[in-house]
Amino acid sequence: MKNSNRKELFNHVESLMDQYCNGCFVHKQFKQEGGRRFAHRFCISQCTVGEKLQEYGKKLQEYGKKLT
Repeated sequence: MKNSNRKELFNHVESLMDQYCNGCFVHKQFKQEGGRRFAHRFCISQCTVGEKLQEYGKKLQEYGKKLT
């Protein structure tokens, strides 16, 4: 994977977070009801955007392994 692909992945992540995560009502509500940890766990395990972010994270992690 080229360095430009890495930058593209970061841009996709940033775009997803700006579009869906920043100001998310569900996260805000869960944070009030169950706390920050509860809300974060929901985002990681049940939110479709969180799943997509994890996919990008795995791709970035693979890129890092290729460098070492």
